[in-house]
Amino acid sequence: MTEGVGLATAPDGFKLSVIVPARNEQDCIGACLASLTAESERVFELGVDWELLVVDDGSTDGTRAIAQGFTGATLLDPQPLAAGWTGKANAAWTAAQQARGQWLLFTDADTVHEAGDLLRALHEAEKAGVALLSYSPRQVVSGFWQRSLMPLVFSELATVYQPREVSDPAKTLAAANGQFLMIERHAYFAVDGHRGVAGSMLEDVELARRIKHAKGIGGKQGIRFRYAPDALSTRMYRGFGAMVEGWTKNLALLFPRPLWLAAWRLLDLVLLVGLPLVAWRMHSLVLWQRAALLLIWARTLWRFYRRVAKSHFPFWDCALSVCAILLFCWLLVRSWMGHRVAKRVGWKGRIYPAD
Repeated sequence: MTEGVGLATAPDGFKLSVIVPARNEQDCIGACLASLTAESERVFELGVDWELLVVDDGSTDGTRAIAQGFTGATLLDPQPLAAGWTGKANAAWTAAQQARGQWLLFTDADTVHEAGDLLRALHEAEKAGVALLSYSPRQVVSGFWQRSLMPLVFSELATVYQPREVSDPAKTLAAANGQFLMIERHAYFAVDGHRGVAGSMLEDVELARRIKHAKGIGGKQGIRFRYAPDALSTRMYRGFGAMVEGWTKNLALLFPRPLWLAAWRLLDLVLLVGLPLVAWRMHSLVLWQRAALLLIWARTLWRFYRRVAKSHFPFWDCALSVCAILLFCWLLVRSWMGHRVAKRVGWKGRIYPAD
């Protein structure tokens, strides 16, 4: 791979490079690039030099043609994909080496950016004095299974990766969301950027860990991570199959003990369904016993939905989430099997060795 030596310093005054890796994203990349190029006039009016780099990672659909239609975007081809690299890491590293910005913003092709979010993010990162700023976008879902499953997944993510702990320099916990990951240039190359996490299927979190745990890199250090529906939104999956493939790739990496998590959520399902049935069907129970069972059920239901509310999804999507508990557990086991047993996972037409 091309060496990153000598790339840690940006041209004088050049502030931001926005990098969009894209592979077969014809359904969403147009909206993403439209939202980003709309920022051009606003950014230039404030005297901020920036660029938009799109890396076509071997797309076989209309992604490339759509990207070529945006005059404000520079279309790049990635370096040849070497063994041990994921396509996304390779595409991101290719663009980073050509980027000119003091800050590098990696954002996915399925995101839509709100007006002014680039400037606000720059201001927030510099005011906080961090090397890495990452946003968790508002999630756009459609269809029964997305609406019911996604709140479950994101509530667990919010429980494991609490933004306050991630952003606390005294804590070792690190995380980032690759849908919006802004990193200071010097810090990025000091930890070897995406080349340092070349084979990871969870490159955003691994990159965040490297930044937070780095010593002696100079300049800014630390992470700021938060939920940011004011900045951008994303629709991660266009169908059930893509959703299954995506979470199979990630769940076993995101959660330290996926099988235990599956067991706990199955227990929730047993209690939520079983307790009312027992109270109703067992005629030998006296009134106080039925009342006790229903109180335990009510407490279980309250605890379950209080947890799911951490997902930031609308009320009715959270209400549906109980219907996807079995699916969530199956995906956790499926992901664990892929990473621990089969030792390989698939993503967007490629097969990768498991982390």
